[in-house]
Amino acid sequence: MTTEVNIVEKLHKWWGYKEFRPGQREVIERVLEGGDTLALMPTGAGKSLLYQVPTMAREGVCVVVTPLVALMKDQVDALLSRNIKAVALHSGMSSRSIDIALDNCVYGDVKFLYVAPERLHNEMFRVRLQKMKVSLFAIDEAHCISQWGYDFRPSYLEVGQLRRWKPDVPILALTASATDKVAQDVMQLLGFKDGVIMRSSYARPNVSFVVRRCDDKNEQLRRMLSNVEGAAIVYVRTREGCARLCDWLTEEGFSAQFYHAGLPHEERALRQEEWQRGQKRIMVATNAFGMGIDKSDVRVVIHYDMCSSLEAYYQEAGRAGRDGKRSYATLLIQSDQERASSGRVECDFPPLEVIKSVYDTICARMMIPYGEGAGVAREFNLYEYAKSVALSADVVRNSIKILAMNGYMSLSDERENSARLMFCVSREDLYDYRLRADDMEGVLLAVMRLYEGVFSDFRPIDVQEIALYAGYSVARVREALKQLWRQHIIRYVPSSYSPILTLLCDRLPKRDLYIAPDSYLYRREAAEERLEAIMNYALMESGCRSRYIQEYFGEKEVADCGVCDLCIERRKRAKEGVESAPQVSAERVLEIVGAEEEITPRDLVRRFSADPKVVVAVVEELFEQEKIYTTKGGFLRIKR
Repeated sequence: MTTEVNIVEKLHKWWGYKEFRPGQREVIERVLEGGDTLALMPTGAGKSLLYQVPTMAREGVCVVVTPLVALMKDQVDALLSRNIKAVALHSGMSSRSIDIALDNCVYGDVKFLYVAPERLHNEMFRVRLQKMKVSLFAIDEAHCISQWGYDFRPSYLEVGQLRRWKPDVPILALTASATDKVAQDVMQLLGFKDGVIMRSSYARPNVSFVVRRCDDKNEQLRRMLSNVEGAAIVYVRTREGCARLCDWLTEEGFSAQFYHAGLPHEERALRQEEWQRGQKRIMVATNAFGMGIDKSDVRVVIHYDMCSSLEAYYQEAGRAGRDGKRSYATLLIQSDQERASSGRVECDFPPLEVIKSVYDTICARMMIPYGEGAGVAREFNLYEYAKSVALSADVVRNSIKILAMNGYMSLSDERENSARLMFCVSREDLYDYRLRADDMEGVLLAVMRLYEGVFSDFRPIDVQEIALYAGYSVARVREALKQLWRQHIIRYVPSSYSPILTLLCDRLPKRDLYIAPDSYLYRREAAEERLEAIMNYALMESGCRSRYIQEYFGEKEVADCGVCDLCIERRKRAKEGVESAPQVSAERVLEIVGAEEEITPRDLVRRFSADPKVVVAVVEELFEQEKIYTTKGGFLRIKR
């Protein structure tokens, strides 16, 4: 067995660290013992080392399943910079490049193979996997496999196949946010033999969790960004709101830019790089921004809009203060937040008739006849479609997700679609054309030698592969392809980033669609519970926010953090010698109700630091005595 000294040596040799962070060594030792493990570690706790260190300590390839192509590439680049052989398979590669990469995993010295969950469908991958000496399966963002999780992705269900294909290979599942229910579901779906959950504390002692109730969010945002120096992320729910808020911040004199999935890939990469280098201080973003960020000095993360779950909020807020210095995670809520949040579940789980209509209109636009279409895949612009049918993009996305769970159609995460090429002229006629530059001739020769069938149909090509073969830069190859296109010698479709929509079975009439309760009704109930949990977090007026989060994720015997807004306020009141809140009594309740024109039972409960059940009991007694009543608007009144 690999000793502790050995793994510390590997850590220092390849990553330059002299010791592990809390919780890392225990997980690595468990992996090296060959046991299945679910590691629950907060964002920024160094989860990638949990599979990288044990892989470097023994023979074999580690297969890493991760949802984002950009994240794969970042991980591979980081490993290659340390002279560790790693490859990633993604849809932007040609079949030849994928074939070579898989051969290197079977016969070469590759240590890490990164794949998206959709890759597990591919027959070429499955055949080569059987030939590989796999030392470990690492499943990143493992909560995506559970339908009870906040970010369930149907494509992740295929990950369970790995255990059947390689039953003796241990599995390490990694996630930053999973409740006990989700954790048990993940282990069952992955076929854990003797699964163990290893937790790191969700406490972030250097992060102050804060909730601000305000009617003017912009003014509150301006004050916070003025008072807290350093890099900042402001999360906004919609793309439109994201761009609008960024414009306002810029007008107010802040250095800000925005980021969402609707921007071109190159533009997103550039904006993220500028922010990470400190050229822009504030990133205003949707939840598309954040996964795989490696920036330790984020001083404040502000949620301008409410998340739909505490899991999502904690993961995004956790991007603050990774360097251990004082930082802030702030949630802004409005006075009528409960009413404003009531439509979130309706958006996540649209009416069944809407879901069926989305299926039917998409099939019609793809011109799929009834009884046909299984396996058809097309690029799909979700936002253009949503606008054309007068639905929100979230409603369309969630409808397709439910359809995927029921086996009708699936939408891949945004991915790179490889460039495609086809000759417009025959091989014989090609020699009669006068080419404008030597580059064009060199690229043509490379294409004809590397790819078959390009004279009869569009074929995926790899621009980097052509550049390597021809001895040119990638930029020269792209320019030559454009010139050949302008001369009508080829038809050329550059690579693009877009989701792919795939029909999973032949088209059915709308009336024949069946939506199983597991995929709709029961998951809706779970979503309502998650929304209630974050609403309770946002509206709590006593206790400790950090402790609430820790207990939500199943931690036991946790203490108050001392740095959240509630802890600070409690300490301030104690220092001033002021009682935390009035004692609960019928007289005090009547006094408060009489002084307020609009006060709801919930507002009344918040006026007291006592157990809410005590307040409710007093109110119910006053109802029975007919001393108070509620109006049609839900407000309490004294009965005169």
